[in-house]
Amino acid sequence: MSIGRALLAIFFPPLAVYDRGCGSMLIVFLLTLCGWVPGVIAALIILNKSNY
Repeated sequence: MSIGRALLAIFFPPLAVYDRGCGSMLIVFLLTLCGWVPGVIAALIILNKSNY
């Protein structure tokens, strides 16, 4: 995970995970709508996975 991607995950979480697939982006978007912190946490977890 690059520093730019991490900053993007903090400021606009759905945009940070756009290349991980539609499902990930949708989950992060819905969590961001519920609250900013859950969206950021989900985006950082998805970005931190090393299988991609």
